[in-house]
Amino acid sequence: MWAHLKDKSIILPAITAEEISKQVEPVLREMEKVGIKLDIDELKRFEGDIEEKANDLHNRILKIADCEINIDSPIQLADLLFKKFKLPTEGLKKTKTGISTAAGELGKIADKHEIIKLILEYRELKKLLTTYLKPLPLLVDEDGRLHTHYGQDTSTGRLNSFEPNLQNIPIKGKWGPKIRGCFVAQDGYKLISADYSQIELRVVACLAEDKEMMEAFNSGKDIHAETAADVFDIPLAEVSKEQRRFAKTINFGVLYGMSPYGLSQALNIPQNDAALYIAKYFDVYRGIKDYVNRMIDKAKTDGYVETLFGAKRELPNINSNYRVAVDADERIAINSPVQGTAAEILKLAMIRLADQLQVLGEKRKAKSEKPIARLLLTVHDELVVEAPEEDAEEISKLVKETMENVVKLCVPIEVEVGVGKNWAEAK
Repeated sequence: MWAHLKDKSIILPAITAEEISKQVEPVLREMEKVGIKLDIDELKRFEGDIEEKANDLHNRILKIADCEINIDSPIQLADLLFKKFKLPTEGLKKTKTGISTAAGELGKIADKHEIIKLILEYRELKKLLTTYLKPLPLLVDEDGRLHTHYGQDTSTGRLNSFEPNLQNIPIKGKWGPKIRGCFVAQDGYKLISADYSQIELRVVACLAEDKEMMEAFNSGKDIHAETAADVFDIPLAEVSKEQRRFAKTINFGVLYGMSPYGLSQALNIPQNDAALYIAKYFDVYRGIKDYVNRMIDKAKTDGYVETLFGAKRELPNINSNYRVAVDADERIAINSPVQGTAAEILKLAMIRLADQLQVLGEKRKAKSEKPIARLLLTVHDELVVEAPEEDAEEISKLVKETMENVVKLCVPIEVEVGVGKNWAEAK
């Protein structure tokens, strides 16, 4: 399926998707065994702060509501917002019990009443408490290390984390860095965080052979800012942070076959505007538009699509008479080759890196009793390594070089690397 690309611009190691999945298994099992150290005392302090803030928000919400309600009850909350306060419901999704009070829906009317932002913040704090701050300290071993489990999604090829799931830990925002700061290196070591930069966009640029996108990456340009300038038809220097954010949503949304309705919901804009943005996007990135059509046509003809390494994704509903099912399979046909290939690149990097760290460790075993460095975590497109302090800078360079050169695409692969005593500092 992709032979024409490999001949021209992409160089892959001689390995299949099936072999990659097999070879990464022992790497994952070793990562599960090693785990990562938690600063329990810091987690407890953080938990106390969050509980205090959550209680304060709870009291402020009840004061504004001027009645006793269970904030965690969607039905009682809906009654308060839409019956007592008579907030607008146009454009909000409905559930079996009435108007939805999910975070995404409330966000659409956050400017209609001061209580909405308080409710959203309260929910965020409650989630932090119940998902991370309270349960994680109970899961560490006698050495204070937390051990997640890894699986390979048989459909997408991506790695997932469970018991506990560490892939949902917030990255940015007010609280993300604080939680990640509780994941620490053991004494005498440092953590190395290495994150693929926009790997899926780089993959699709090559699969689609889109000249504009390839030129942007090859020139080291900010792809989201470039997209914003084109979509909003303004000079690059005038692109605002908000416009760049819009463009980022469009860039990644197109990879997932996002419709004008989906984009309008994601950006909270009129559907007509969303349709116009997508049309302008495809006007600029014509190769991406051709790729989208080509993948859908191939799926309808063959019943599947595949990644660069040959992992097939069957699409049994692509020719269905049920439009909703067809739409879902069309979105998968667009995204699966991109997402799957990016996952294969990450797993291949893990295999190569684990081998290199083992060899390096064997060479230095006579000099030190310390393990030279060990893979600890993988979260989305990121790898976390623990290395002795004296070797951390050298190992970080090895990690970056390995991840960036495990395959050759038509555009540079870039990896952002950081070193620190904890995950937040390294990130």
